Amino acid sequence: MTFRIRLSLTAAALALAACSTGPVAPAAPPPRLVVFLVIDGLPMRQVMDYRDQLAADGFARFLARGAWFSNTHYPYAFTVTAAGHATMLTGATPSRTGIIGNEWRDIRTGDAVYNTGDTAHTYIGHKTNALDGTSPRNLKAETVGDVLRRVKPASRVIGISGKDRGAILPAGHTGTAYMYMGQTGQFASTTYYMKEHPAWVKAYNDARPADRYFKTEWKPLLPEAAYARSVPDSQPWFGPRGGKLPMLMGVAADDKPGPAFYNALLRSPFADALALDFARAAIAGEQLGQDDAPDILSVSLSGHDYVNHTWSAESRISHDHLLQLDRLLEAFFRDLDAKVGRDNYLAVLTADHGFMPAVEVVQSRGHNAGRASGTQLLGRVNAAVEKELGVPKAVRFISASGLALDRLAITAAGKDFDAVADAVRRHISAEPFIAAAYTRRELESNSRAGAPYFDAMRRSWHKDLSADVQMALAPHWMFGSSSSIATHGSPHPYDTHVPLLFWGPKWVAPGERKARAEVVDIAPTLAGLLGVPVPALSEGKALALGR
Repeated sequence: MTFRIRLSLTAAALALAACSTGPVAPAAPPPRLVVFLVIDGLPMRQVMDYRDQLAADGFARFLARGAWFSNTHYPYAFTVTAAGHATMLTGATPSRTGIIGNEWRDIRTGDAVYNTGDTAHTYIGHKTNALDGTSPRNLKAETVGDVLRRVKPASRVIGISGKDRGAILPAGHTGTAYMYMGQTGQFASTTYYMKEHPAWVKAYNDARPADRYFKTEWKPLLPEAAYARSVPDSQPWFGPRGGKLPMLMGVAADDKPGPAFYNALLRSPFADALALDFARAAIAGEQLGQDDAPDILSVSLSGHDYVNHTWSAESRISHDHLLQLDRLLEAFFRDLDAKVGRDNYLAVLTADHGFMPAVEVVQSRGHNAGRASGTQLLGRVNAAVEKELGVPKAVRFISASGLALDRLAITAAGKDFDAVADAVRRHISAEPFIAAAYTRRELESNSRAGAPYFDAMRRSWHKDLSADVQMALAPHWMFGSSSSIATHGSPHPYDTHVPLLFWGPKWVAPGERKARAEVVDIAPTLAGLLGVPVPALSEGKALALGR
């Protein structure tokens, strides 16, 4: 069977297993299947802004007949995809999970580290590059699924996503992950999980379902007037790629699908449709939700993040993408009702982060916003520190949300490390686009507790992995990127405020919950419903769902 408990868990994960909080008996028999849905890059504001245009049984299933926590936030500062996916089912912040960003650099060697990178493993049937995501090796916390499989070995845990990190991190150490391959439009696992794909995966891939979208147009769902509240297509600041609907999938001159087409599907509703189709195949192939051993199916839909990076969350393209997702979810729920049974599964929906409005959108509203250069920031800070203290190039590089200092250069100059770090912090803080900066000494000692953004930044900081001076950008500022006209990664509400929605008639009483909730609360809530211990490093609390 594909879903066996692997003996390759790290010693740290095994130690955690012994420390898990004891189980709480569920109020009702546990769901046979937990369907955990993630919309990558979906800020809560978009759900509310377009609520009147939603279908009857997509997002509205949660909003009208489920429990929805309207004031849910990430409690940490560096809100990026890997960090969010690591937090959701561990209940732990990056300070505990060790997933401090999508990528970072080893603060000792300077080597690049990818959040799910593991050169010991490769994709099955696909080329694997050195920094590709292939295992949960870097995840230092156990997930609800890991606990479930330890307590109930017959349970199955599957993670599916358009991104490696969106599949691997929610699946934990003992689940199985499948991710979309931009080379082929297929889904693949890695040798961490198995030697070869099971028959149902091979059958899905052999049918080449992505190819049916070749030369298909992504057309708006609604009449033009329905999009009056969003930014029109073809904005000059979209850059040379442009952007408007209808949008052709594949270059007109191409005569067959290829890697460029398969990768372009990620910036559309079609890759999300493929992920949900693969989830349907997983439910059938692995018989999920068909017995009394509860299963977890995590499906992270990546398209919205790609769309928002390319055209912004305020764009007409993003507006329509959300509506397309809504209809895809409605069809998926209809199939779940038929295959698993409405009374047999619990559905949960959240996001890994929100999204900053595009700089041009913010400026058009009369507010300060801009793009900064990390390279230029590094140059200015190093010049200022050298002038003040005589340490040349005191900062080696930017890693995740911080600056790593050159300990050898500091020692060679005969300077105290903490004094240099303080100087770096002062000079960074003087930049108009920096909201706050704190040093390793301050973060490790918790000496600035309650200072602006400090607590959130401390939860993003891992003492063994993170850089020496952490920084947070001012509201509506971003580091410039040729691939993104908008982004995320800040402690500001547009990035931290995400949906948290539950549906399951046996376990969930309908209605809005207005009290603040946090994404770390998901893991203990699900653990309680499943009747298993809370993951050992969880920092959240179980939410009251009302049944």
